[in-house]
Amino acid sequence: MNNRSKPGRPFQAGNKNGKGRPAGSRNKATIALEALLDGEGEAMMRKVIELALGGSEPALRLCLDRLIPPCRERSVRLRLPSDITTAQGTSRAAGAVIKALAQGEITPGEAVQIASVLEVRRRAIETQELEIRIAEVERTVEASKQAQSGYEEGCMPDPLTGSDSPG
Repeated sequence: MNNRSKPGRPFQAGNKNGKGRPAGSRNKATIALEALLDGEGEAMMRKVIELALGGSEPALRLCLDRLIPPCRERSVRLRLPSDITTAQGTSRAAGAVIKALAQGEITPGEAVQIASVLEVRRRAIETQELEIRIAEVERTVEASKQAQSGYEEGCMPDPLTGSDSPG
């Protein structure tokens, strides 16, 4: 019968199995391979280099992969419209990205990354514009409330009679 009452954390305080593998400990297979290669690593590397120099493509690839790491990203030079401070400007910039992609100047992955940056910019512009519009609406509502309260108190002229008194 299973003693576990609920699924959970195997390394809770007080468990019988300890806290897992200690930090810095290594796999037994890795330790065994290192013991086999101990002292032979330099000779093996010399042999791989000799094979690479002799024309062995796998050996050459192995050496080059170790000497020159694969390039993860590259700098992209792309002419975008000068004004990307408006939603319309970011839309034009997105069009330029699509054009560069179609012409083969940038890769599809690069286009996606640039487009996502432009989308973040567009959202920021949209948020700023909405904040401004909301503030304007709030000012208009507040002014309308003040005008209404002034009219009810008799401070404002009655639009029908033109007099200052309410009745």
